Amino acid sequence: MTNDKYFAPEGGLPSQNDMLTGQAIFTDAYAVIPKGVMTDIVTSNLPFWEKTRAWIIARPMSGFAETFAQYIVEVSPGGGSDQPEPDADAEAVLFVVSGTIDLALDGTTHNMEEGGYAFIPPQAEWSVKNTSGAAATFHWIRKSYEAVDGIDDPEAFVTNDKNETPVAMPDTNGAWATTRFADPDDMRHDMHVNIVTFKPGGIIPFMETHVMEHGLYVLQGKAAYKLNNDWVEVEAGDFMWLRAFCPQACYAAGTEDFRYLLYKDVNRHPKLKL
Repeated sequence: MTNDKYFAPEGGLPSQNDMLTGQAIFTDAYAVIPKGVMTDIVTSNLPFWEKTRAWIIARPMSGFAETFAQYIVEVSPGGGSDQPEPDADAEAVLFVVSGTIDLALDGTTHNMEEGGYAFIPPQAEWSVKNTSGAAATFHWIRKSYEAVDGIDDPEAFVTNDKNETPVAMPDTNGAWATTRFADPDDMRHDMHVNIVTFKPGGIIPFMETHVMEHGLYVLQGKAAYKLNNDWVEVEAGDFMWLRAFCPQACYAAGTEDFRYLLYKDVNRHPKLKL
């Protein structure tokens, strides 16, 4: 069990008296966007979204994220969109970190609270509204779906982190566990967006090095993360992007669970032609 805390940025601007130095890092192998730089001046407005702003923390570009885009979307009361997705071939995951939203998905409306998780397949009809009296914030992860002849597209589903049981890694006594929202063996899915949880003192005891690209948003707690050749301290609200084959390991620090929302591309052959 976890205590289900989720960090959401608040915006604003730093004081003119704050130090200029910070923990933002951009390298060929990884990037770290700390919570302290997610201010008002780096938000984006989006077409056909009302009373909404977004921190775009990953996008496909040469030398950075190649397979996905990730937004933190803040919708004020009465805001939302009837035309949220401009690309009919895009699939998406929404994960609510504060407030509530109404997600209309293929004719059914779901009231999504904190911890709410929705998978939206390509070609789906959907919209988002905030009918509450307070702002709502959610992650929106987008990927161009890689269809395969003979394999059906995945189906939409809506659930909540609180309703899913984390699966412990072998020989860890539950200190390292993953909440998997899609079956890893379901070949219809070409991306997984999971939540990884470490108990205080939990570790990745080796340098993971693999073909999957990662986006990691820290929902709760803090840790020391080994990224390529560097140790970096991260905490709730920080975002990490890891290029394919970037070596990685971590150990959880502090007194509460260290949890992050994890994106990775899966279940497809690497493209041989651009």
